[in-house]
Amino acid sequence: MKKPFNIIISGVGGQGLITLLQILAESAFYHGFDVKTSELHGLSQRGGSVSVHIRFGNKVYSPMIRKADLILALEMQESLSASLFSQKDTVFVINEYQTPTLGDVVSKKQIENNLEKIERKFSFIKANEICQKELDNNVYAGVFLLGYCLSKGKIPLKEEDMIFALNKVIPKKYIVSNLKAFELGKKYET
Repeated sequence: MKKPFNIIISGVGGQGLITLLQILAESAFYHGFDVKTSELHGLSQRGGSVSVHIRFGNKVYSPMIRKADLILALEMQESLSASLFSQKDTVFVINEYQTPTLGDVVSKKQIENNLEKIERKFSFIKANEICQKELDNNVYAGVFLLGYCLSKGKIPLKEEDMIFALNKVIPKKYIVSNLKAFELGKKYET
């Protein structure tokens, strides 16, 4: 890999962003890459904005991302905040979910219009809804999206890297459900 691959995961506190960051970092490290990560918290324990950065490649000097290759948004409105780190070929994978908030809510159409204005590639996926239906819990939405991104070639890692990391990061009592979510994501077609 000539240049580091840059991923931003954005969402709100309680969605498992730090866990996803750990899974990606372990996957990349297991693959043999140099890895740097960074966490940017808002009012994360109160449902506030959170974003995490991960960079991996042959040699990485800084954890901070200027321009992302992939933005994984676990909450629709947070995709707009992360778009500040996008470039023309940045890919957005957006969980079609909104955290209940007071005041104005940005619609899916408004988000699409904003991303289209800056010519970004994006996919909306109802990961929360799918995980709730298939696994009786939407907490697995992030791992579902990792499976999706991996199977669609949006993350330059291998499946065995990700399986290794899931088994290392996820507590044993939750691993079966997380692996099911990962498999569901791999099979999902947009």
